[in-house]
Amino acid sequence: DGSRRSKADLRMEAVGTCDEVNVALGLVRAASDALPSQHADGGNRANVARINAVVTAALDRIQSELFDLGAELATTPGQVPEGMAVLSDAHADLLLTEMDGMLEELAPLTSFVLPGGSDLVARVHQARVVTRRLERLAVRLRNEEDEGVRPTVLVYLNRLSDWCFVLGRWCAHRLGEDEVLWLPLAHRGPEDGIGGMLARQREHDSDVEGL
Repeated sequence: DGSRRSKADLRMEAVGTCDEVNVALGLVRAASDALPSQHADGGNRANVARINAVVTAALDRIQSELFDLGAELATTPGQVPEGMAVLSDAHADLLLTEMDGMLEELAPLTSFVLPGGSDLVARVHQARVVTRRLERLAVRLRNEEDEGVRPTVLVYLNRLSDWCFVLGRWCAHRLGEDEVLWLPLAHRGPEDGIGGMLARQREHDSDVEGL
């Protein structure tokens, strides 16, 4: 609306974090594109083609939606320019439908999933947590400014973070990766750290120096 705001302003923090989410999803797209499309024996990896098709189609839409969202977040309440399109409930509902489609292929969770696995899966988890941070900022903005953020925006961001979580699980499944699962403290055994491992490696350094 032409008003001046500090870079420390909460609304500007939300705008910048929305951009971070978009960058994180861009890295997801890059990691998907970098997946080897052929097996070591030269055969095509059909699941890589499936992942690339899904990731590209979804992020073509979602990254544009985040650009729309950033424009809305940069606008004070009630000052959205006439004719400017904003996200609707349909955009949030589509994320839910897509999650349902991916979950049809996944086994129920038996533990919490730790971020990790392949580069692609780890980057999807990164996008998930940045989206969750944007959601927290949007909630603060709504609380601190009268109607500072539309409820639809909060629903969309909540579902987008969940969507990233499910996408990460779906990609791991399609790539044949085992998910990295959290083990409760009682099941992890003694916490002796990596000191013993380092000592054993030093003992055998001379065995591998020529390799």
